[in-house]
Amino acid sequence: MSATAPSHPFRVHNFRAYWVARLCATLGQMAMVIVIGWQVYDIARETMSVKEASFQLGLIGVAQFLPLLALSLVAGWVADRVDRRWIARGAVALEAGCAFALCWLTYSGAITLPALFAIAALLGVARAFAGPALQALAPNLVPAAILPTAIALSSIAWQGGSVIGPAMGGYLYAAAQWLPYAVSGGLFTLSFLMLMLITPVPRRAIKGARNPWAQMVDGLRYVRRNRLVLGAISLDLFAVLLGGATAMLPVYARDILHVGADGLGHLRAAPALGAVVTALLFSWRPLRTEVGRKMLLAVGAFGAATVVFGLAGPVLEPLIGPGAVGHDFAPAVLLSLAALFVLGAADMVSVYIRQSLIQLYTPDEMRGRVGAVSTLFISGSNELGEAESGFLAALIGPVAAVVGGGIGAILVTGLWARIFPELRRARTFDPPESFEFTSTTPSPAK
Repeated sequence: MSATAPSHPFRVHNFRAYWVARLCATLGQMAMVIVIGWQVYDIARETMSVKEASFQLGLIGVAQFLPLLALSLVAGWVADRVDRRWIARGAVALEAGCAFALCWLTYSGAITLPALFAIAALLGVARAFAGPALQALAPNLVPAAILPTAIALSSIAWQGGSVIGPAMGGYLYAAAQWLPYAVSGGLFTLSFLMLMLITPVPRRAIKGARNPWAQMVDGLRYVRRNRLVLGAISLDLFAVLLGGATAMLPVYARDILHVGADGLGHLRAAPALGAVVTALLFSWRPLRTEVGRKMLLAVGAFGAATVVFGLAGPVLEPLIGPGAVGHDFAPAVLLSLAALFVLGAADMVSVYIRQSLIQLYTPDEMRGRVGAVSTLFISGSNELGEAESGFLAALIGPVAAVVGGGIGAILVTGLWARIFPELRRARTFDPPESFEFTSTTPSPAK
């Protein structure tokens, strides 16, 4: 590093604006996600059973995932062709519009399940473009030498918003049902203004094929060829897809732990609190050795914590009586919060390692497209995980769905350790100097 190079990401003006923008956007997203899930389940429970209402939670996950599935490759290509700042600004502006629309519908008493599903789909469109653009933008803002620290700090913004956002959404919803959407809309507006402060950043031109479709497919080909990146992304996909305990939090809050909307905020904030504590640790002391093994151990711990959470309420309730379970400090609630804290901490280890591998192993001109593949996988694990949990809960009950998913995540970890020995062998984040991706699709003749 040269004498004039910044020694910390927060010494870079563009990164500071980016960090605040991501924090505000995450606060708004997490507050809206928790309230949308609660409203869907609450409205459905007025006329449906627990299993039928759980099925509606599964459908809301599908509604958010389908736009991502349809648009991810296009969004990644756009992120490598168009100014990434404007893509992020447009996506955040769309999220602000969704928030203000839900605010008005809820305030006027016109909120319905179809409206919630339609706006959830629009949020999926916004996320499809925001994810690759923001992921690809961050490495352009800081020197490579401090990129791992920037990734940890970016994760703190995300997880910090994930800590405060759900609790904020739950508390604001308890005060007035329209209030969390109004506050989220204001946060998205502030995020948009901070993104406007980011000055132009250099971006390399796309190499190789000029055909847009071929360029989009290059992102998939790169991930397929780089088995370390493929193993890291797919491990997260299948582990979180199976262990999607957070999708069942409205069910646990209302019908198992009996803690209501306020308790839902506590439950949703617990895993994010574990994650932000871990991210703070990494920003102070980044991981440097045995990163692959630590990722595998973390995903296994994620599955084990999911099992503990799934069993905490149902096992302790018969022992201590149903009356005590609904109390904020009841043993079942405390054990559930502790398990979710560990779950979030373990997930943060996996996220930190995966994001570092993707950013450091990917050429800048391909970061948008590879980021789109990563976003698709992450959304597959989150939204489809919610759908899988909701549908499975409708068949076998929410407790069995959560516990079975945690066991499945543990089994996937062991399987991936054998299928992708590159994960076990990964010692540091330094990519091999000899690895370089080149599109095999020929450019058209001049």
